[in-house]
Amino acid sequence: GRNPEHCDEDVVAVSKKSQGGGVWRDLLLHPTPAVRHILICAVGIHFFQQASGIDSVVLYSPEIFEKAGIAKTTDKLLATMAVGFTKTLFILVATFLLDKIGRRPLLLSSVAGMIVSLLGLAIGLTVIEHAEHKLIWAIALCIGSTLSYVSFFSIGMGPITWVYSSEIFPLRLRAQGCAMGVALNRVTSGVISMTFLSLNRAITIGGAFFLYAGVAAIALVFFYTLYPETQGKTLEEMESLFGTFSKWRSTLRTLNEKKSEKNGQIQLEGARVAS
Repeated sequence: GRNPEHCDEDVVAVSKKSQGGGVWRDLLLHPTPAVRHILICAVGIHFFQQASGIDSVVLYSPEIFEKAGIAKTTDKLLATMAVGFTKTLFILVATFLLDKIGRRPLLLSSVAGMIVSLLGLAIGLTVIEHAEHKLIWAIALCIGSTLSYVSFFSIGMGPITWVYSSEIFPLRLRAQGCAMGVALNRVTSGVISMTFLSLNRAITIGGAFFLYAGVAAIALVFFYTLYPETQGKTLEEMESLFGTFSKWRSTLRTLNEKKSEKNGQIQLEGARVAS
């Protein structure tokens, strides 16, 4: 709407920073070390969320179950419904755990669980492919691994990607920063979905899941090295936490020392006032 006449000019002046061009410049062309670190973390978590194969497991679970030797359509449907149900259930569990445990431990344990599950699935499918007759343990391993993969994904990697990437950007860069993450997320998702069947033909279905397990292992190292805990941090603290890349632990230590010094001073002043 129009501004009231009595407004002082300097109140309504729009700063250069809040215009789109300035934001892209600060994000991509001349980012500070903190913004560069934040961008790498946000874009990286979106990439790995999809590159670790969630869409292949969910979209092609009927094929996986068929390869695992479940022939009847009703059984396949039941197994696929179990995947959907498990996913929903563990997303609900994650909402309770996010603020209790913190982002980082939940993310790391989630990815570790995904790696183990993918390896289980890959081994199960590879064994079934080379077996002469039906192996019940291998079929059970495939179904169990699929369900555990989806559970581990939904408890950490699934929701934390969205929470973490939106939490770490300074406010003026948030919209564009998050948009870049989401764009990469969707592109990676499309590439994974479209290449899954060709990947099967090239390196077998077991090989495809070994590949995703490898990507998840890289993700685990990437997250462990570069991602500070963000729970309960103010935006100012975020800006000072990021920017030292893999040395964020010492930055966090300095931050906490400063914080406790400040709290000590406040308590001292409080005591002085009280006396």
